[in-house]
Amino acid sequence: MRKTYVTKMPNHIGAFLKASKCFSELGINITRVSYNKAVDSHTLFIEVDGEQSHLEEANEKLKAIGYLSNGEINTKIVLIEFCLEDKPGSVISVLELISNFNFNISYISSQENGSDYQNFKMGLYVNNTNDLTNFLAQAEELCEVKVIDYNKTEKVFDNSIFYNSYVDGLVKVMGLSEKKKEDLLVNVNLAMQTLDEQGLSPYKTFDSISKFADLLAESKGNNFNPRITVHDITEKTKITLIEPNCGSNTTIIESDGQRVFIDSGYACYKNEMLDLIKKLVPDFKTRKETLIITHADVDHCGLLNEFDEIVVSQRSFESLNAEADKKAGFRERNYLHLPYVNICKALTAYETVDKDKLRPLWNKSTLTAPIEQIGFYTIGELNFEVYEGKGGHLPGEILLIEYEHKIAFTGDVFINLAGLTKKQAEYNQYAPILMTSVDTDANLCSKERYAFLQRLGAGTWNIFGGHGGKKEYTPQTTK
Repeated sequence: MRKTYVTKMPNHIGAFLKASKCFSELGINITRVSYNKAVDSHTLFIEVDGEQSHLEEANEKLKAIGYLSNGEINTKIVLIEFCLEDKPGSVISVLELISNFNFNISYISSQENGSDYQNFKMGLYVNNTNDLTNFLAQAEELCEVKVIDYNKTEKVFDNSIFYNSYVDGLVKVMGLSEKKKEDLLVNVNLAMQTLDEQGLSPYKTFDSISKFADLLAESKGNNFNPRITVHDITEKTKITLIEPNCGSNTTIIESDGQRVFIDSGYACYKNEMLDLIKKLVPDFKTRKETLIITHADVDHCGLLNEFDEIVVSQRSFESLNAEADKKAGFRERNYLHLPYVNICKALTAYETVDKDKLRPLWNKSTLTAPIEQIGFYTIGELNFEVYEGKGGHLPGEILLIEYEHKIAFTGDVFINLAGLTKKQAEYNQYAPILMTSVDTDANLCSKERYAFLQRLGAGTWNIFGGHGGKKEYTPQTTK
């Protein structure tokens, strides 16, 4: 059994040795260690593998020596900017006030700017919010004072309680329960460590995660305003494309009395999406509802349990089944992608699927070409050929091609980058940073895109990708 301990290590020689001996004596193997003094001078992450009974014993031993974090650190860092006259001794009155309140200073920064004032930024350790309120009231009598949002800063100003303060901010911005905090704590650190080893600055990682969370939060509730377009194919067939700012598109295909959905976006927008779907198709859930998943990524699978039947490829079936059994899905088996996926799951309140709803329709044990036909699927007037990609973006990915009406659904194998809105483009920039690449094998994914385009016949095609608007595409012909 694997477990990650978030430990608070005393800052003295032999601290890690003492914890290591605790695990060794119980036959527990350390599989990952992460400590970065420049980020947080006390927090050490230790991932271990051992018997559950031994891990429980280790818990008690680490608690006894004061190494285990209980997740309830009361001390907070507050970054405050004091606007002081640019003259000798102007900062003394502020420092005397800080001393009177017994606040410790973790950070100071100031530089003249050519004006008559200097902006002194100071990081203060605060144990009691009432003390802070009183302090600010008195400080405002001395000068103009501004409290700076800790999680919006470009640098880490507190190097001893950073992780807890940082994750508290993520939990707050997304309105998450405290239960999600430990998952975020571990995976934010894992993202930092993984990307640090790839040469990416830890602070860029933290900044990207914060901005990613902000984008998710900004589009909730009344601000959930996806781009919606309706495409009439025939008198009996129409396609409604729903494009949220964050997450995958959701498509509603209505043809000759039948209805099927393709992909379902993030779980954090479940209420907003259900309200929208009921407006677009008022009889939603009055009959059996079917959802096709192009691939088993978290941003496409947020509403799985809202449907009666989920149609998938065999490999996507295996990935979703593994998640439901609390094992790693295909995306999580890539160590570069694991932290981002787990952060997404925590931030978006992702839930694993009810396995009884999964319906694997297509299975081809071995794929030799970049994409291969694996079956067919009919929705009213539309007769799709179903292709599976070899796994360039993610194993199990499928594409649906309808030759009579020249329609294709391509998931993330082919997306319309030029058709992204400004917000969608902003959202889509963070996954490549935090995963190093959105593809399992970018070169293979490129071959899949090329192979897909080669499958299209003459005429103008309507291509619906997993992100971005519909793309009209006319294959080039050679004489």
